[in-house]
Amino acid sequence: MNNKKDYRLGIDIGSTTIKAVLLDGEDAILYSRYRRHRSDILGEMALLFEEMAEDLPETNARIAMTGSAGLGAATALKLPFTQEVVAGTRAVRRFVPDADVVIELGGEDAKITFMKPVVSQRMNGTCAGGTGAFIDQMAALLRTDASGLNELAKGYTSLYSIASRCGVFAKTDMQPLLNEGAGHADLAASVLQAVVNQTIAGLACGQPVTGKVVFLGGPLTYMSELRAAFERTLKDAGCDFVTPQHAEVFVALGAALEASGDVMPVGELRERLRDAGAIDADIPRMEPLFGSEDELKAFRERHARVKALRGEIPSGPCFLGVDAGSTTIKAVLTGRDGQILYTYYSKNEGAPLPRAADALREIYALLPENSYIGGVTVTGYGEQLLKTALRADRGEIETVCHTRAAQAFAPDVDFILDIGGQDMKCLRIKEGMLDSVLLNEACSSGCGSFIQTFAEALGLTVQEFAERALSAKNPVDLGTRCTVFMNSRVKQAQKEGATVGDISCGLSYSVVRNALFKVIKLQSPEQMGKVILVQGGTFHNDAILRCFEKVAGCDVLRPDIAGLMGAYGAALIASDGYAAGARSGVVTADRLSEIQPETVTQQACGGCTNACKLTVSVFSGGRRLVSGFRCEKGEGRETDSALPNLMEEKYTLLFGGRSPTPPDQAPNGVIGIPRALNMYENYPLWHTFFTELGFSVMLSRGSDHTLFEEGMSTIPSESVCYPAKLVHGHIRDLLNRGAKAVFYPCVTYERKENEAANNHFNCPIVQSYPEVIDANMDILKKTGAVFLKPFLSLAHRDKMAKTLTKTLAAWNLPLGKVRRALDAGFAEMDSFRASMARRGEET
Repeated sequence: MNNKKDYRLGIDIGSTTIKAVLLDGEDAILYSRYRRHRSDILGEMALLFEEMAEDLPETNARIAMTGSAGLGAATALKLPFTQEVVAGTRAVRRFVPDADVVIELGGEDAKITFMKPVVSQRMNGTCAGGTGAFIDQMAALLRTDASGLNELAKGYTSLYSIASRCGVFAKTDMQPLLNEGAGHADLAASVLQAVVNQTIAGLACGQPVTGKVVFLGGPLTYMSELRAAFERTLKDAGCDFVTPQHAEVFVALGAALEASGDVMPVGELRERLRDAGAIDADIPRMEPLFGSEDELKAFRERHARVKALRGEIPSGPCFLGVDAGSTTIKAVLTGRDGQILYTYYSKNEGAPLPRAADALREIYALLPENSYIGGVTVTGYGEQLLKTALRADRGEIETVCHTRAAQAFAPDVDFILDIGGQDMKCLRIKEGMLDSVLLNEACSSGCGSFIQTFAEALGLTVQEFAERALSAKNPVDLGTRCTVFMNSRVKQAQKEGATVGDISCGLSYSVVRNALFKVIKLQSPEQMGKVILVQGGTFHNDAILRCFEKVAGCDVLRPDIAGLMGAYGAALIASDGYAAGARSGVVTADRLSEIQPETVTQQACGGCTNACKLTVSVFSGGRRLVSGFRCEKGEGRETDSALPNLMEEKYTLLFGGRSPTPPDQAPNGVIGIPRALNMYENYPLWHTFFTELGFSVMLSRGSDHTLFEEGMSTIPSESVCYPAKLVHGHIRDLLNRGAKAVFYPCVTYERKENEAANNHFNCPIVQSYPEVIDANMDILKKTGAVFLKPFLSLAHRDKMAKTLTKTLAAWNLPLGKVRRALDAGFAEMDSFRASMARRGEET
């Protein structure tokens, strides 16, 4: 037993927080701290050590450091370092010895540790989706913080499917839902459910989460609804959930338990940090944006010359353009000659309608008695919502509006690059016409939200952040990775002594290089043409503008209304289509309070098995807006009955007319077939084959997200395709319904479509996935079901018959009977394909 004076101190420096725990000789916690460092690790360490020197003036202890950012600090301070997984496992073994599974979520780290039969640990790699940083990003979209998100989630009624693998993907799901009026409580709960899905499907990698489950880390300690989401998802696994005392500092606690070596005064940490100096730099540096103040002045003067015409509100018609973007809402009022009469720019804060009402309210207050709005055009993410709510005259797609605005400044423009909050558009113009469009797809690392995320993490406005970049002497080269991925590289740069300006400038370079080399895939500046115009709110950032010119190697035009170009183009389009004397039908000043929908409800579309989550907004006068659909069925529009629905016909031909033999009339019993991967297309073959042999065929139900969730705890690979991940749910569905035998073969070759075909080799996933199912779904063994997974080639029918006879040996089926059943199955497949081909020709 250690003496009570044998103090041990553990310090955990994570990606977003610093934790410290002091233990006595009997492992009792005497002192603990948990604080966010907001990327200023050295500064926050200094404050912590100063505080500890004052709180523990006479305390000597053995000290160990841990955490994702702890190694460099431990080296600089000449202290022992212990790996965080080792520290966490040590603490769990000491204080929760009967734990079976440990789920730990940190700022950018997510871990699952299986404690039995031997310790097996799974950790996120380069992606911070599903961690505390992910939660913070999603909370910011809802204009709250993590604790506010937790409170919101308590009032949810339904869940949306939100991507969780990366914050960028999730924003893509969240922003349209916000703009369409989805409830914040539902979105908050959906974010937490996404974290759970990512943890279980992405980290568990097929190993079931059962037994005593221990929750660790700040998010799981402080967010009751996140714990509730885990418990809800794992309710059928028979888990016992525990959140131990001090769960938020458990890794620091483990580091204290691991502490060994010499005893030193705790107060000495303060002096060691002062003496450590800057850590040797490993991240490469780039050249500064400007060589002198004169160069910066010339840059600003050149761009200040590209100004829009402005004027006073005249008598007669004015024209309004409104751009509801991903993060902001913009409005521009123009006259007949295109002069700007009024502008409005505001963050939409997830509620674009109140901001649009504010803009209209200001416009009506400014309009003289003999002036009126002659036309209104809306564009952007929230186009349909604003068009319905405001009774706008027209909606127009963003690319057309941006092109119209650009040509008002430069009629001979060749190339337009627009960078907004989350989207990026590259427009090539040829002979005055829009020739091609390139858009960013799943990644927003070259967009405004990318810079905003880092500025807010440092407690700065975007303008302050950009200003520091302009004077940076040694910008850091941060690459062109995603927002969430790059966090750790920024942390590394800070640890190496990079200033905020160096980091801001490095991020600006990253934005531009991502735009030019990832989205545009630029090979030379000549590809952009002679007249290049940049726009979008992101280009108000002079650092990004300068980086663009340096990387592209040319001067560009940036209008002084770069962030308003979508709205300006929309106003010009409203003016272009004006008929003399006409007045807009836009909502009047006395009715602005009524533009919010009277009711907003969520419902599942029953048009097809996608079951899209619809948001139905009903406005005064009975106007309805349905959003969230992927086809006209969800919108409520009637489809053209004269056009055949070939997909529906195919589905009916595959499954609709194939009734199974009743189980009590099937001499060989029930056999299950998953409606997944190659078994889906080949179902006519296998249904007929087994029916001919005297089986009753049980088909798994249709795919949906619920089916995915039922099987996700057994998925061993995060990166395998979604159709393969669905197989787990299909197998579980069959077993839950009582199937005692499941047939799912490994099919290496399909039949050749025709003699001219040179390849009929199946996808490797299709070939081997039955083996994956057998190795990872313990429910097969628990239920005692027979899992039949022979290797087959549909191109060699004779070999198939022999292999299937061996596979079905338990049923004593002669080879001849198997051959005849197989012939019948292939004949049915031929009939199905002939029917589909015939319908295609008829259509």
